[in-house]
Amino acid sequence: MKRTFDLLISFILFFILSPVVLIIGILIKFNLGTPILFKQMRPGLNGKPFNLYKFRSMSNQNDEYGRPLPDHQRLTRFGKILRKLSLDELPQLVNVVKGDLSLVGPRPLLMEYLPLYTEDQAKRHHVRPGITGWAQVNGRNAISWEEKFKLDVWYVNHQSFSLDIKILLLTIVKVVRSEGVNSETNVTMTSFKGSSSLKNEKYYK
Repeated sequence: MKRTFDLLISFILFFILSPVVLIIGILIKFNLGTPILFKQMRPGLNGKPFNLYKFRSMSNQNDEYGRPLPDHQRLTRFGKILRKLSLDELPQLVNVVKGDLSLVGPRPLLMEYLPLYTEDQAKRHHVRPGITGWAQVNGRNAISWEEKFKLDVWYVNHQSFSLDIKILLLTIVKVVRSEGVNSETNVTMTSFKGSSSLKNEKYYK
């Protein structure tokens, strides 16, 4: 039922938002150049890697040593608008259709975080990751990693169709209000360094 719902809603949104997607692509080309899409390997269900798609929101500026400048320097005004309205997430509907993502589930993070999770935190990979999730409607980037993982695991243990509908409705409210887009100190979340000395290698092998 969840997969059928994901496909149905994704195709409907594709049909409705296709003009918006086209316009955003043109604006990114004009403001940031190419590539238009940002692609990055992320862990999916049971930690299986897949390519996550997003609209680019940052420039490709590097320092004198060829290293990317900090996020706050590369995030343009146009990119901030995309993130504020969560429009940069629209290409992830392709991931939903492919089966990499669900509409609702724990957000897929970086592959390098997999060995840093505690055994309990790693349970977030027991379900398919999502475009939005319980942590996103309860703080998003404005809460700590530990709080976020607790919310993710709570979702895994309590998931239901009615809960997914509730999260989707709350997501609309959060997007309209632009709540929790940035952390308290950065335009994006700071890197996760691990909340325990214990390493979980289950998804790293």
